[in-house]
Amino acid sequence: MQQDFLVEMGYPGLTARLKRLNDVFVYQTKEFYKEKNLVIEPNWHSVFLLLEKHEQLTVTEIAEALGLSHPAIVKLMTKMKNKGYVASVKDKKDKRKSQLQLSEKAKEELPELHKYWDAGIAALKEMMNNNQELLKQLQIVEDNMDELDYKSRILNKLDA
Repeated sequence: MQQDFLVEMGYPGLTARLKRLNDVFVYQTKEFYKEKNLVIEPNWHSVFLLLEKHEQLTVTEIAEALGLSHPAIVKLMTKMKNKGYVASVKDKKDKRKSQLQLSEKAKEELPELHKYWDAGIAALKEMMNNNQELLKQLQIVEDNMDELDYKSRILNKLDA
């Protein structure tokens, strides 16, 4: 059996193919980090870059910027704090709020991390033949999801 059944399925196989690709990228990135003796996780990359760009953000601001849930970001921040990559500081205006920022350890390691991330981006571009069409198509899907989510669209199709 040579044919990839998920490819053969067409549209019904799309989400499974995206999940499979994600799993491969995450697994191989974890293996790469392990070989380089890094104690970071693949899903921390966007948080590193976001905090590097904005210096300090709340959990809510990070969640909104990344399109993830508040509990998911709390869990992520806890792991990053435990490994010494994120620090909390009290908001100067509202002492009830905490701002998150990269720790000194994170700032020291950023040049090396950027080297690895840049190599990863170059590898990804190579795998995509420097074609940005997939990125454009993903943006279209995300925009359409913002307009009307997937579940609602399914229900509309059933009612039609």
